[in-house]
Amino acid sequence: MEAGFWHERWAANKIGFHLDEVNPYLVRYWPELNLPLGSRVFVPLAGKTLDIIWLMQQGFEVIANEISDIAVQAFFKEQGLNYEVSDWAHGKAYQSDKLRFLSGDMFELSRADLGQVDAIYDRASFIALPESMRPGYIKQLFALTGIVPQMLVTLEYDQSQMAGPPFGVMQSEVQYSYSSKYQQPPEIPLEPAIRVDVLDDHAHFAARGLTSMFECVYLLQVPKK
Repeated sequence: MEAGFWHERWAANKIGFHLDEVNPYLVRYWPELNLPLGSRVFVPLAGKTLDIIWLMQQGFEVIANEISDIAVQAFFKEQGLNYEVSDWAHGKAYQSDKLRFLSGDMFELSRADLGQVDAIYDRASFIALPESMRPGYIKQLFALTGIVPQMLVTLEYDQSQMAGPPFGVMQSEVQYSYSSKYQQPPEIPLEPAIRVDVLDDHAHFAARGLTSMFECVYLLQVPKK
């Protein structure tokens, strides 16, 4: 979606995508990436997610990005964190202990803005973007981080039944977008660690016309040489 869409959503507090708890998939599956303590995790399109706090509590450093400064300020206020603010070329940088939170457009970020990244946590970034924008997102993500371990959470549903966001991303698209980087040989399918029928938990999506919805978690590991 265009930047203005997300600015309007946050300004109007239309943030049904925000979870008021730590994502249970993060708690269950993140340890399977086997990252050393102190690893630096990039969280794109982060909103004000509590997942950032959980990652820090587990001993990781976090660098997050969110286009809405309203969301970033809300995060720090709600979590009671002290921080210092500085500028980067296209926004504000909030620094607090093990967290650096960059407010601004992810597509304007550079690798120098992020510094070293050891892993990626993508719960709601890939699925927040329409199909036309997702190839550019993948290209930018790899340009910013290189190829590092990643936890990716997607939704599978028939896009013709409901307009996003969140958008439906099928396993075939994950395979096309990520397999050349994370799977050797790339023709072997990338399989989700879990695929759960979640439509009953989202009655508002069923009311919009969905007949099925699955949530998938992918653990993307860098191939060993």
